[in-house]
Amino acid sequence: MKKNVKMIVSYDGSRYYGWEHQPNTDMTIQGKLENVLSKMVGSDVEVLGAGRTDAGVHAKAMVCNAFIDTDMSEDQIFDYMNKYLPDDIGVNKVIFASERFHSRYNAVGKTYCYTCYYGNTKPIFDRKYVYILEKKPDIDAMKKAAQYLMGEHDFASFCSNPRMKKSTVRLVDSIRIEDKNGYIKFYYHGTGFLQHMVRILTGTLLEVGFLKRQPENMLELIEAKDRKLAGETAPSCGLCLIEVDYS
Repeated sequence: MKKNVKMIVSYDGSRYYGWEHQPNTDMTIQGKLENVLSKMVGSDVEVLGAGRTDAGVHAKAMVCNAFIDTDMSEDQIFDYMNKYLPDDIGVNKVIFASERFHSRYNAVGKTYCYTCYYGNTKPIFDRKYVYILEKKPDIDAMKKAAQYLMGEHDFASFCSNPRMKKSTVRLVDSIRIEDKNGYIKFYYHGTGFLQHMVRILTGTLLEVGFLKRQPENMLELIEAKDRKLAGETAPSCGLCLIEVDYS
């Protein structure tokens, strides 16, 4: 009898082309997980993820699930996965979920963190996980701008997919900006995010921090629904999926 195996996975996305399968390469997180699970059970396995992180994006707690035919215990699956996965992908937890559990469709919220660095010394050991800034931006101005972005809005201006057919309305209920020891962390929590949305929000807030636009300009961007008017897309290296919420 097949079991619905729920996994919480961490990964360093630096050398991968994102979560989702890509043509002509096996360097995706989904692909690596499926490869190990398929070898474990001796047949093809499909892994369903709570989200589709982009190339170079990291995760501390991506949730995924797969239906597999196995007599192995949760602990045995956990040990097998961590033995054969690459060193930059790790399974934190394995749980046998109900048959109806779906990691993506049952998710009710996600938390992302984007990290920047403006310190005087080189962040040698964090260099693959931060966006290095030339100087410190105005933190208060960015916090003020973030207030305008919170709530339920049409975030079309912050979506990189011009052919988006589904609704671009999303609820972002929290944007928290922390500044400590040369590191700036942008925490975003919402019901869901559009393609590159967190990175575009971050790039736009940084432009406010560098006085290239005013905090009040966020209202105009939301109303315009035009990606060309928002800020640059911040590099993928600074973004990390922190948590996925379920009811």
